[in-house]
Amino acid sequence: MTETPVRRWDTAALRAGGSVSLVFAVPAAVIARLVADSAAPGVVPALYLVFIGGFIVGGGCAAWVQRVGMPLMHGLVAAGVTYLLAQAVLVMIELLTGDEVDWFNVMFQLTVVLGAGLLGGFLGGRLRTKGLLPSQERQSS
Repeated sequence: MTETPVRRWDTAALRAGGSVSLVFAVPAAVIARLVADSAAPGVVPALYLVFIGGFIVGGGCAAWVQRVGMPLMHGLVAAGVTYLLAQAVLVMIELLTGDEVDWFNVMFQLTVVLGAGLLGGFLGGRLRTKGLLPSQERQSS
């Protein structure tokens, strides 16, 4: 008798959450980095809020779409991996152009992003427990 392996990760949900984070959070971070020295007061903090919000929404998307019963982990992983991949590209650009990498800032932002992903995971999980399911699941039921 063969057992069906239990799926731990819903990769489609992680891709969906990561894509949402890439669309909203990463451009805000790049724009904030480019205009940091010349921006009007309040622009960079507003962009930072968009950055955090993008990871909350991306983590929430991953948690809401996943079907394996791990909304918090999906929110956390979707936000964290997306941030690390985007940050790796930005760090490589800084290293290639001879700029100094602020490693403390990279690690600090990682903790903020993980917190945002966790919050998004909680919110996405709450949507599922309240019966608000993605359209693909409503159509198949």
